[in-house]
Amino acid sequence: MEDPYRERTSLTRGARDIAKEAKRQAAKKVTKVIDRASDEYSGRNYSRFDNDAEDDEDRYYYQDGQVQQREDDEGSSDATEGHDDEDEIYEGEYQGVPGESGAPGVRVSEGAKERKELEKEREAEEEELAQQYELIIQECGHGRFQWQLFLVLGLALMSDGVEVFVVGFVLPSAETDMCVPNSGAGWLGSIVYLGMMVGAFFWGGLSDKVGRRQCLLVCMSVNGFFAFLSSFVQGYSTFLFCRMLSGFGIGGAVPIVFSYFAEFLAREKRGEHLSWLCMFWMIGGIYASAMAWAIIPHYGWSFSMGSAYQFHSWRVFVVVCALPCVCAVVFLTFMPESPRFYLETGKHDEAWMVLKQIHDTNMRARGEPEKVFTVNRIKIPKQLDELVEMQSESANPAMKVLFRIKSELRGIWLTFLKCWDYPVKENTVKLAIVWFSLSFGYYGLSVWFPDVIKHLQADEYASRLKTHSNERIEDFTFNFTLENQVHSSGLFINDRFVNMKFKSVTFKDSTFQNCYFEDVTSFGSFFKNCTIIDTFFYNTDIDDSKFVGSSVINSTFAHNKTGCQITFDDDYSAYWVYFINFLGTLAVLPGNIVSALLMDKVGRLSMLGGSMVLSGISCFFLWFGTSESMMIAMLCLYNGLSISAWNSLDVVTAELYPTDRRGTGFGFCNAMCKLAAVLGNLIFGSLVGITKAIPILLASGVLVSGGLVGLRLPDTRANVLM
Repeated sequence: MEDPYRERTSLTRGARDIAKEAKRQAAKKVTKVIDRASDEYSGRNYSRFDNDAEDDEDRYYYQDGQVQQREDDEGSSDATEGHDDEDEIYEGEYQGVPGESGAPGVRVSEGAKERKELEKEREAEEEELAQQYELIIQECGHGRFQWQLFLVLGLALMSDGVEVFVVGFVLPSAETDMCVPNSGAGWLGSIVYLGMMVGAFFWGGLSDKVGRRQCLLVCMSVNGFFAFLSSFVQGYSTFLFCRMLSGFGIGGAVPIVFSYFAEFLAREKRGEHLSWLCMFWMIGGIYASAMAWAIIPHYGWSFSMGSAYQFHSWRVFVVVCALPCVCAVVFLTFMPESPRFYLETGKHDEAWMVLKQIHDTNMRARGEPEKVFTVNRIKIPKQLDELVEMQSESANPAMKVLFRIKSELRGIWLTFLKCWDYPVKENTVKLAIVWFSLSFGYYGLSVWFPDVIKHLQADEYASRLKTHSNERIEDFTFNFTLENQVHSSGLFINDRFVNMKFKSVTFKDSTFQNCYFEDVTSFGSFFKNCTIIDTFFYNTDIDDSKFVGSSVINSTFAHNKTGCQITFDDDYSAYWVYFINFLGTLAVLPGNIVSALLMDKVGRLSMLGGSMVLSGISCFFLWFGTSESMMIAMLCLYNGLSISAWNSLDVVTAELYPTDRRGTGFGFCNAMCKLAAVLGNLIFGSLVGITKAIPILLASGVLVSGGLVGLRLPDTRANVLM
């Protein structure tokens, strides 16, 4: 009797096993998955993720390769075996986050199905995950955790703003201090932007492979280390190299920060809070301007070790500007990885733990610590296998490092190519155009505005030039500053020039006989076609470069000052440049506030296109900028109008790309931004003092065209984060 009974039991189990497998295969159909995703989202519950396989998996289990039935119908399992009936499993207690087949991290073999079919299934599962993840983030709430992350990432974004402004503030002092000829001037600005361009693409792509937090930590550490190092190096080429690597590090801040923070925000909070985050870039500009005004002009804040090592005030400024980066690195070590990235890479348990941390932190802050995190199953997309070249275990460490770098670069490139697949390709092209056009106009005019103001100041300074001709001065002691003067055809006999300064003084066709120069510092001063006879120079910076077509006869130079002399004593223009940048940066505050409050109400695209078009129109007011005050007013107006476009573009870029290529796509767009900054600096800088028409028409045309392209981007306001 037992044998027929066992046969019937075996047949019954086999039939149930077949039915179970048929049900599981049918559930994977793309159309059914999409329908179920929409039903789940409209119902706003998680029950459908558990109901399909829960009944069968609770009643059956595998043992020794065969399907076995549970001994009771009450849902007992191995997990509760040996427990009393009075034992409880509390709601929200973590029981592991299974993959689709009940085991985390199960990878689908490419031999089972065609890869295209697997990719289609993965896309459907990613859409399903996006809907569920949105509900989970809403359950976690928006509170203390997001605000803590907001401040930490704000410091990282502030470091990016500081890096941009440091270049312009340090450039004149560094090039003068290091005796850079005119042919080498200007390289500092371009080399930093080039480093940021490469860094944006590299770190953004790497964040899609190894994680947002880890990449941000490394890139910020690179920036902080080389920023500190650059303040101590003495050679200009070494200084350029350090600033380039510093720019390479900070280049990853913008693409990673916005991708990272967006993945912790619910849909109704994302636009507003990403816009508030943009304010830290403005804070970085204000911080750099204030520190430059407070530190750089104070030449006394310096020390030297002989004539070989000089540490002037601008180097102190460089050190101070690296502090936000250091603070960001320290606080970032206490932040978790993005749970959305964990889910995308199949790390189910890690994602669940981070989401529970977010929930518990916010609930405790609300005074509801007893509220339990109810999610215990999360949909995980299939992890597609990739052909990976294996490295020999016996290889030396250097070869292993090179192999790892090669594999990571290859992974970044493959992810970048996915940004050109349908339907993301069209969005990538449009975003690249908008990023390039906005950056070209903004950075181009940012260079052009201060240079035009300097040109106006130079014209005014030249109008106050004093000219002295055919003068004869004997036995006179000069112990005061000579400034903005031209002495032509003069005769100086037995005169003493002691403890004084020449500022923009030119001697033409003059004769110095039996004169004495001691402790003299010159800036922009020259002796042209002069004759120097029996004259003694002691502790001065007057050397061969100051004599243009002049004859030096029987004269002595003793203890000449080495290096290039920089001074800000009574230098009104230095303070004025920092003040102008401070006002221009502060002018974006109203635009920041407006864009944050209206981002989710008006919409990203309306603010993006409208801001760029209005910025382009405002450029025409530059025709009327005939004085310093008017140019400063135009600068503030332009900055205030353009900031909404920057904020909208950051939000749209983070929302348009799916998680598996969000960092790569954002990094590419930001690299286009830095490329446009380099071209804008070169083109607009070459037009200063030549014509107003070309810069105005060029900036207006580029901004308006980019704004019109931006209006054709997809509206992401109602979308969940894919």
